[in-house]
Amino acid sequence: MSAEVSTTDGVVLSDTAASKVKALLEQEGRDDLRLRIAVQPGGCSGLRYQLYFDDRSLDGDVLKNFGGVEVVTDKMSSPYLMGATIDFVDTIEKQGFTIDNPNASGSCACGDSFH
Repeated sequence: MSAEVSTTDGVVLSDTAASKVKALLEQEGRDDLRLRIAVQPGGCSGLRYQLYFDDRSLDGDVLKNFGGVEVVTDKMSSPYLMGATIDFVDTIEKQGFTIDNPNASGSCACGDSFH
């Protein structure tokens, strides 16, 4: 039986999202970048997500590896993202990364902020 990572232990990157991130990194031709997920003040409900590639290491970063894709969260954002799942959706209506966060008590119509 393989060891399962507890869903309450930080961010979870789905296999679909991990393969999309890997493809994007290959397009960039860079192997020194990580997917950084941060929670920033802003949006209509107080906080919003940021996903971007980063080559920096910040003091207190939480690093997880999903099939060769490194996902990093800063120590301030990490508690807000406990158990959050990042997926990649590719449908006629929508294409992009989605975040399912059990910590988000409310969200707004713009869809990218919560409190």
